Amino acid sequence: MDPIPIEPGQRYLTRINPKRIPHIFTDVLIIGGGIAGSRAALEIDPRLETIIVNKGKVTQSNSAYAQGGIAGVLDPLDNVTNHIEDTLAAGKDLCDRSLVEHVCHEAPQHIRELIEIGADFDTRDGKIALTKEGGHSHRRVAHALGDATGKEIMRALISAVHSRPSVQTWTKTPTIDLVTEEGKCRGAIIWNRYHGKTLIWAKQVILATGGAGCLFRESTNPPLATGDGHALAFRAGALLQDMEFMQFHPTVLYIAGGARYLVSEAVRGEGAYLRDCNGVRFMSEYHADLELAHRDIVSRAITDRMQKTDHSCVYLDLTHLKKSLIQERFPNINHVCASFGLDLSKDQIPVRPGAHYMIGGVKTDLQARTSVPHLWAAGEVTSTGLHGSNRLASNSLLEGLIFGAAAGKGASEAALNQPDQYSASLLSDWESEKGSDEDLNSKDLRNSLASLMWRDVGITRSAGTLQNAKDKVDFWSRYVVNREFKNLSGWELQNMLLVSQLMISSAIERKESRGVHYRSDFPQTDPAFQKHISVISTH
Repeated sequence: MDPIPIEPGQRYLTRINPKRIPHIFTDVLIIGGGIAGSRAALEIDPRLETIIVNKGKVTQSNSAYAQGGIAGVLDPLDNVTNHIEDTLAAGKDLCDRSLVEHVCHEAPQHIRELIEIGADFDTRDGKIALTKEGGHSHRRVAHALGDATGKEIMRALISAVHSRPSVQTWTKTPTIDLVTEEGKCRGAIIWNRYHGKTLIWAKQVILATGGAGCLFRESTNPPLATGDGHALAFRAGALLQDMEFMQFHPTVLYIAGGARYLVSEAVRGEGAYLRDCNGVRFMSEYHADLELAHRDIVSRAITDRMQKTDHSCVYLDLTHLKKSLIQERFPNINHVCASFGLDLSKDQIPVRPGAHYMIGGVKTDLQARTSVPHLWAAGEVTSTGLHGSNRLASNSLLEGLIFGAAAGKGASEAALNQPDQYSASLLSDWESEKGSDEDLNSKDLRNSLASLMWRDVGITRSAGTLQNAKDKVDFWSRYVVNREFKNLSGWELQNMLLVSQLMISSAIERKESRGVHYRSDFPQTDPAFQKHISVISTH
């Protein structure tokens, strides 16, 4: 199927006068310092200069917030074939089988490498403790700090990166755009809090910017997850695919006035029940796997139950579990709930679904190459073919590790073979004046966009809701795209509008229900749509 051509608006979000701004030169530029970006940095040859730019602090990323764990066959009663088949089953016939096989075979070694650099996983009887999550046939999810696996993995990775003298890490440094010349990526325009707009010229660029959960009102993601990498790559001419597939996590803490907090799938893996407001354990009415059915099934079941009971949430019941188990396995969830007066040994947790993981993204191959020369990508910003139409729980940290390493290795080898000569046609100013952002309330528009996407492009979609969303987003985009913003919130808004357009257009095209993409007007899976939907810029 040919890619859907979409007009991205302006090629660059900001005017650049290259004679008036600083220029930085490096061998490899890594945009994003989560699990994929940090792992990539460790593969860069120390003879090369590497810069990692982070939009926020080093510790702020979806990777650091990951709770459940990382999947890999570490139990002698399990085998790699089981992991492969579980991943393929979750992906609903859209996974790349050879890539899935590669990732599942590589998983144990990459987990062992994390241990070698200092990651401290939870143990039981001297062995790595394993839990079971939805869609897994065996216990194969390694975890750390009970329910703060991402935090521990990132601590170890960040420490290892900081030990490399050849790697610089810049924080609070958002990337505005990738720079291309003759179709090749040559670096990026970034915002430096000391110097303002800055051009970083690089031999090779690795994109590891994470996800786009903040497109939706209800989300488990930190505020930084605004789809920037997807938008950067699209404007630079990269091929994106599967943009209709946003995974919604079934259980997000839902308390008025409180931040939305992910309640790990491992809670259900350890035996928690889902009950409606009447106390009925309802999952048996929706799937034989009960609370451990795939995430798309559980999310839709919860949504349906909320509608049938006319209630704003459902409840996770742990009261039948041992109090010692709750305290040992879920110390962070226990602490957050206690701050709202909930005792998990006595009280149930109010939960509802929220946007969690962006399955679609920049199309990459097994070596993490994108369709744009000199540009590599890894992690949640990509579409590798591992997840298909529905990600198997705890495969995401694994994907970030394996493809982060691949991107780092590939970029390193390529940069070593390039001479230290930087030449490019300097970017020119915009040909015409653009509107000011002074009369635009970007915060209000961002909130309106998130509400619209949650309502019309959320867990259940239809031709009518998708067209309504398209009309509104197109309208907003027309008067936002021609403005020049001078701050991060404005650039994020422009990126969010663009990524919303890509998601909506892809969802309209997929006239079936598959995995996380559910259309009430096409509720069945259609073999004719056992294919990827791609989008490409018309620039």
